[in-house]
Amino acid sequence: MARAVRRYSAIERREWLLFALLVGPNLLLFAIFTYWPLIYNGYLSFVRWDMLSPVKIWVGLGNYRYLFTSADFGRIMLNTLVFTVASVTLTCVLGLMVALLLNLPLRGRDGVRGVVFSPVMLSGAAIGIVWIYIFDARYGLIQTLIHPLGLQSPRWLLDTFWAMPAVIIVHVWKTLGYAVVIYLAGLQGIPRELYEAALVDGAGAWARFRHVTIPGLSPVIFFLVITTVLAGFQSFDIIKVMTDGGPVNATTTLVYYLYQEGFVGFNAGRAGVAAVLLFLIMLLFTVVQMRTSERSVHYS
Repeated sequence: MARAVRRYSAIERREWLLFALLVGPNLLLFAIFTYWPLIYNGYLSFVRWDMLSPVKIWVGLGNYRYLFTSADFGRIMLNTLVFTVASVTLTCVLGLMVALLLNLPLRGRDGVRGVVFSPVMLSGAAIGIVWIYIFDARYGLIQTLIHPLGLQSPRWLLDTFWAMPAVIIVHVWKTLGYAVVIYLAGLQGIPRELYEAALVDGAGAWARFRHVTIPGLSPVIFFLVITTVLAGFQSFDIIKVMTDGGPVNATTTLVYYLYQEGFVGFNAGRAGVAAVLLFLIMLLFTVVQMRTSERSVHYS
């Protein structure tokens, strides 16, 4: 009996050793490249440091007080909220509409799917440069198309009212194909028997969409909302190339403010506060979504 126990213990130790050998490197990489930067960023939010000096001055909550009492803080948070909510809503709604269309047995739909998805593969900086030309109020593509109608294109990137809609349009154009592909995968996973049963019960197109398509797509919608919200909060390259946060901070979001403070103003402490705030907002949103999904997401 004692020999069997020792043998079992030896096998268990070998299994734990194998587990450590397989999981250990991954945990080490996570600790080095994820958890340690997160902890260090939290520390930087309590100091004043220009990223060059060997000395970091402890200021406690001074950086937090500066951000929350700044005259621009409210505008930055409002820009972040408007950009994220608008881009996520448009991406998810338009993506579903396009996916429903491309799910029909239409000629050439595979080629159209590739065209719709192609902007996802392109660099945000390159896309921004192309759209700068499109939005140009004098020689841009939009002005060229509407000039024969006697209309004048807005000063998209120079007007404080139109700058935010411009970057939202470009962000949605870039991410739309991603949503379409995810929706198409979800649509093809809905059993056809459910639609047939709904037809037998006399359900019309709207009833089938409401009671079959939407519940069947609920896990996909949940996934898309989470990923597109996180992408919206972290969107930087399009804003940097197209507006540089302007005009007059009209498109300065929280992640762009982080860039300005950290890599333009060389103030690691204030950038650290922005990073901490951004992390907490995304974490809170993810937790809320995970809790609410238990009632609204159907996995079967």
